[in-house]
Amino acid sequence: MQALWMILGSFFFATMAVGIKIASREFGTFELVFYRGVVSVIFIALVLRSRGMSLKTPVPMMHAWRSVVGVLSLAAWFYAIAHLPLATAMTLNYMSGVWVAAFIVGGAVLYGSTERQGPLMATVLGGFGGVVMLLRPTLEQNQLFAGLIGLLSGIGAALAYMQVTALGKAGEPDGRTVFYFSLGSALAGLLGIAFSGLTSWASVSWQSVAWLVPIGILASLGQWCMTRAYSRGSTLLVANLQYSGIVFSAFYSLLLFGDSVPLIGWAGIALIVASGLTATVLRTRILPDTPAEVH
Repeated sequence: MQALWMILGSFFFATMAVGIKIASREFGTFELVFYRGVVSVIFIALVLRSRGMSLKTPVPMMHAWRSVVGVLSLAAWFYAIAHLPLATAMTLNYMSGVWVAAFIVGGAVLYGSTERQGPLMATVLGGFGGVVMLLRPTLEQNQLFAGLIGLLSGIGAALAYMQVTALGKAGEPDGRTVFYFSLGSALAGLLGIAFSGLTSWASVSWQSVAWLVPIGILASLGQWCMTRAYSRGSTLLVANLQYSGIVFSAFYSLLLFGDSVPLIGWAGIALIVASGLTATVLRTRILPDTPAEVH
């Protein structure tokens, strides 16, 4: 059952990405971050209230840091979705697993403890090799900048996952962590809108407007499903099953948007997934409390 929760969560996130890609044709990145945050805040607040859970937290600064890195990652991911093929943007964001491995290797090198780090280092190099293969076709489309932003979204996600682990160890309930991240998203999006401006709903198509509420609900449901998967199942199993999101996004990419990814691009996606799976196995042995990867 835990495996099904993870697959369902990945499906929700991939479907949310479809909404982001459609709505981004007329709404800016900060606007989408804001609307996603507002809808999620309302949705999660109602769920927490129905469960009688207080919103008061003893560790507000930990939530603030998680929100900062999480929102930066979210905004970068939304930008990548808007400017890259959906499967490419999704894969670059899911590089987070490889980035966590890179952080572990970097820390080992910094402290002079590189024993048994060779296999983990190999997965990191394999993941970056996959990125080169994946972004090679986008270079011809002058989409290198969006590709780099997509990579940054993966780095931010990796840092956010580590903070989620710290919050869990501090005794914070998952629901409250999701709530404050959603609140941070709404506030950050509002701040961005103050500089970039707000799009008039009267000037946009109904298709874009119609996706604004589902984006927030799908994000909340995705977080909910993944939280249940990680809290009740094998961390290693559910962490690997998260990559099913790439399969869903590839299906959407071909079926809905007609994105053309050359064979070398698909090979790059496969290499990134393989590196991520292997890195997850290796780092779980090194760090048993591998964080839940929730967007």
